[in-house]
Amino acid sequence: MRRTNQEKLRIAVLVSKAAFQFISGVSPSDYTVPEEVKAAGYEICADELGSIVESHDVKKLKFHGGVEGLAGKLKASSTDGLSTEAVQLSQRQELFGINKFAESEMRGFWVFVWEALQDMTLMILGVCAFVSLIVGIATEGWPKGSHDGLGIVASILLVVFVTATSDYRQSLQFRDLDKEKKKITVQVTRNGFRQKLSIYDLLPGDIVHLAIGDQVPADGLFLSGFSVVIDESSLTGESEPVMVNTQNPFLMSGTKVQDGSCKMLITTVGMRTQWGKLMATLTEGGDDETPLQVKLNGVATIIGKIGLFFAVVTFAVLVQGMFMRKLSTGTHWIWSGDEALELLEYFAIAVTIVVVAVPEGLPLAVTLSLAFAMKKMMNDKALVRHLAACETMGSATTICSDKTGTLTTNHMTVVKSCICMNVQDVANKGSSLQSDIPESAVKLLIQSIFNNTGGEVVVNKHGKTELLGTPTETAILELGLSLGGKFQEERKSYKVIKVEPFNSTKKRMGVVIELPEGGRLRAHTKGASEIVLAACDKVVNSSGEVVPLDEESIKYLNTTINEFANEALRTLCLAYMDIEGGFSPDEAIPSSGFTCVGIVGIKDPVRPGVKESVELCRRAGITVRMVTGDNINTAKAIARECGILTDDGIAIEGPVFREKNQEELLELIPKIQVMARSSPMDKHTLVKQLRTTFDEVVAVTGDGTNDAPALHEADIGLAMGIAGTEVAKESADVIILDDNFSTIVTVARWGRSVYINIQKFVQFQLTVNVVALVVNFSSACLTGSAPLTAVQLLWVNMIMDTLGALALATEPPNDELMKRLPVGRRGNFITNAMWRNILGQAVYQFIVIWILQAKGKSMFGLEGPDSTLMLNTLIFNCFVFCQVFNEISSREMEEIDVFKGMLDNYVFVVVIGATVFFQIIIIEFLGTFASTTPLTIVQWIFSILVGFLGMPIAAGLKTIPV
Repeated sequence: MRRTNQEKLRIAVLVSKAAFQFISGVSPSDYTVPEEVKAAGYEICADELGSIVESHDVKKLKFHGGVEGLAGKLKASSTDGLSTEAVQLSQRQELFGINKFAESEMRGFWVFVWEALQDMTLMILGVCAFVSLIVGIATEGWPKGSHDGLGIVASILLVVFVTATSDYRQSLQFRDLDKEKKKITVQVTRNGFRQKLSIYDLLPGDIVHLAIGDQVPADGLFLSGFSVVIDESSLTGESEPVMVNTQNPFLMSGTKVQDGSCKMLITTVGMRTQWGKLMATLTEGGDDETPLQVKLNGVATIIGKIGLFFAVVTFAVLVQGMFMRKLSTGTHWIWSGDEALELLEYFAIAVTIVVVAVPEGLPLAVTLSLAFAMKKMMNDKALVRHLAACETMGSATTICSDKTGTLTTNHMTVVKSCICMNVQDVANKGSSLQSDIPESAVKLLIQSIFNNTGGEVVVNKHGKTELLGTPTETAILELGLSLGGKFQEERKSYKVIKVEPFNSTKKRMGVVIELPEGGRLRAHTKGASEIVLAACDKVVNSSGEVVPLDEESIKYLNTTINEFANEALRTLCLAYMDIEGGFSPDEAIPSSGFTCVGIVGIKDPVRPGVKESVELCRRAGITVRMVTGDNINTAKAIARECGILTDDGIAIEGPVFREKNQEELLELIPKIQVMARSSPMDKHTLVKQLRTTFDEVVAVTGDGTNDAPALHEADIGLAMGIAGTEVAKESADVIILDDNFSTIVTVARWGRSVYINIQKFVQFQLTVNVVALVVNFSSACLTGSAPLTAVQLLWVNMIMDTLGALALATEPPNDELMKRLPVGRRGNFITNAMWRNILGQAVYQFIVIWILQAKGKSMFGLEGPDSTLMLNTLIFNCFVFCQVFNEISSREMEEIDVFKGMLDNYVFVVVIGATVFFQIIIIEFLGTFASTTPLTIVQWIFSILVGFLGMPIAAGLKTIPV
């Protein structure tokens, strides 16, 4: 469906462009401003704005005075953005719309009721009920003749309404989670101040700041920026990226920034954008079925076929018995209304055997458990984007984690530096650091820090200085401020010629600026210390002079880098070069010939609780591996502090890993605990090898655009919610909202809980299936009648399907879950322990019911015309109480103590209480509908005791090794 939708989008975009090109012959001067727009003080309307960007109409754009002219016509400033005056914003919303797409109408409760009624077996039972009503009323009159038919109708309605309520509540829950997925904030300039704003609050005239990995939030125009490459494949289906600049300034909603950074002017929002118009023509599909749902649907189909066979045989045996009885009395040609009803009851029993046999509760239990887990995980700071991730995470055997922001706090500060060949403790120096560095070097440093950055220093609306950008950038900017630098003055002093944003492959970023004196050009670069240092052939010495970088100096600087790294500091090297002989913006910034100014060591403390979480993973059989772009010594120091790197583990660098052949990788990969200086493809290769060669279930964390391949390759992609780009989030299955490794462990715990809860439910349901099938089938074959009627079986079906799923599929996780080994990719879903419990409990229940059928009347002294009805009621009551206590026993598949934490799960307690309450109502007050009769106190005690005895038997079964 996704491919079909993408093709529709692509065709619609191409047709749209062709149409606009066709009508582009119309002169732009024909445009007149609508009166209501003119009255509000604007000189352009929403439709005209939309047509400019959607059709990429350069003529129209020039006619309106270019981007600056459009900003003026929108009463906006290309530098300060919009005014934040409430009246003006409200007026702008009315004229130009809001940045929201029209959502498909929510399906009402009665739609779910209608869908529940489409179940084929329920429809057949409905026909049975209708025929029963007609025949019953015709032969016995009203109301006596309607009891059987109305009983079945009431049971069907109960099943339908409970199912519809459950589905409706889930749809509401998924809708809420879907809204959470779409909450995106962007950096916007309003009133001259840069601030974070929800994409829903954007208006035409807003100035939005975009960087690598961001999604373009609305249609608009490029204002300023460098090396901007846009991925339009989500809109057009074309994989070739598009360069955006002053010559091609058009930016479309829904596309993604693949490279570079820029400021854009929003022109069109919401349903007026091309993305909005196209989305209006598409209907969004829900989540695909999860692997476990598919597997359980298969199980349900097989069991259903077995049930159908038993039902057909049961019906044949019952009819044959009846026919033989009539044959013996010579009345086989004479049929009464009662006999027709009896025949109909046989058919209803056969159909109900199918209803009981088909475990439609299996997929329901998966959905309920996943929906419950998704809601609870949201509270634990994890947003699940794909349902399957919940269950898959429970089988995870490996977590490949980033370092920065996941294992560490992502609050960075420069604590050490080696500037002009002098190592200094920046944390203790404070503002006195400036006096220890030659003036010429300070000037170079400030120039490098404030011009070669993806961050910004701004004054917020409260008049306070605020640092914007990544934690690494803000740490460097803070150093620049402590050296006495002034960001805005520095930026205005130089003209930027070329910017190369940070790239995880090159591990560095650069800028070329024009100096005010004589128009000379200078390039600045910063990045991974050993990489930038290797590009240097000169260094600024302690006197502030530029001298050749000899072997001794290189050795000294490399030793300094290693010392910083061994103290778990992230190291960056800053360097510059004066460019001789001219430079074109189309050229790449030189990769060698630089002069080293200094090296800084940035501290990023390990998050509290990470070491304990890593140890918890190890005990749970989950291997944690760190994959980072940092220096190997920094990575090893952090990994040891987190408990990831052990004595028998290996730390390796990406370039070394790349050179290994397949045979070497087979021996190496199981031991790798740390991969440093890794490229995105190194991470992807490691994940692929772990999954395909070693059959591991791999969870991967990522926050950048370049992490997308690894996130796609992994079984579970975990994107960072705070530091992550929109591309990373879209590639992920789960978004970790607090960027914390401990939350990843929580996701694993919930995943295991989902998997085990569904196993508990399957164990419980299959027990009921086996007993109900065998009892009715054997009874029909041996006695010619079935002890459990259609209405009673429908009630049992309710207990084991919807109510059972509610009770067992919503058990919260406990600490014991993380003391077990993971199931892995090849683990059997129905384990030997489950078969042991199912068969043992089924044998006990069958023996009890068979003894009651054979000896029940004599045991309880039942005589007279109602003795069979009394016995069948007792059998039904015992059977139900066996399920009630078996449901409690099913809370643990291996542990004997099944009461631990039971009262903490209020859903379970309510379901058990409701089952017992309604069972009393059915037995004591609904006899005419349910074919039951009130029981004595002794018979009630006996029923409860029979059910309770199943618990010690279940405990005994758990001691049998399998």
